[in-house]
Amino acid sequence: MELRRKLLRIARDRRAAERAAAAEAAGLGVPGAFDPSGAEGANGDEVGFLSDHGDDAIDAIDAVPIDEEVEAVLAWLKANGYLDESRFVESRIHVRSQRFGQRRIEQELAQHGLSLDAEQRAALSSGELDRACEMLRRKFGEGRAADAAAEAKRMRFLIGRGFGSDVVRRALRRVAEEGDVAEDPACDGSVTDRGLEG
Repeated sequence: MELRRKLLRIARDRRAAERAAAAEAAGLGVPGAFDPSGAEGANGDEVGFLSDHGDDAIDAIDAVPIDEEVEAVLAWLKANGYLDESRFVESRIHVRSQRFGQRRIEQELAQHGLSLDAEQRAALSSGELDRACEMLRRKFGEGRAADAAAEAKRMRFLIGRGFGSDVVRRALRRVAEEGDVAEDPACDGSVTDRGLEG
């Protein structure tokens, strides 16, 4: 869908350039351009010349509608394996999954007129919690948020990255618990003999 829009824009620009070139070849130059020689045909001869000869060149340019031309290019790209929607979806998942959640990836694909199939959706959602925890650790470090405002900031960060609210809550809880375990001196594995000191 997006490729079709880009190709249509390119084709329109190219067609406008071809029209300008045909008008210039017909003897008028670019319409609206300043002619430094000041030579203008008596009684509008140049306009009559363009209508006699230039219209044929412009009609030849407009012989194939732009939409049909773009559709033919897209069909050729698909037939020769240059345009494959499944490869594009896999590429988007691979590139975006390290930085964004499933909702954001699905939204991005929807902008291109594509969607995830059931297998891709299951694979993407299976590692969603781990990706969210990793993003929290990279951005905010280990441990619990200092206060409610800091926790809200973490939640907004993950939700803005396309993670669901349930995944966000579980990721915040997991990162906080891991930070509590790392900070607890009783869990560091060292043995102290408090009772034997005396």
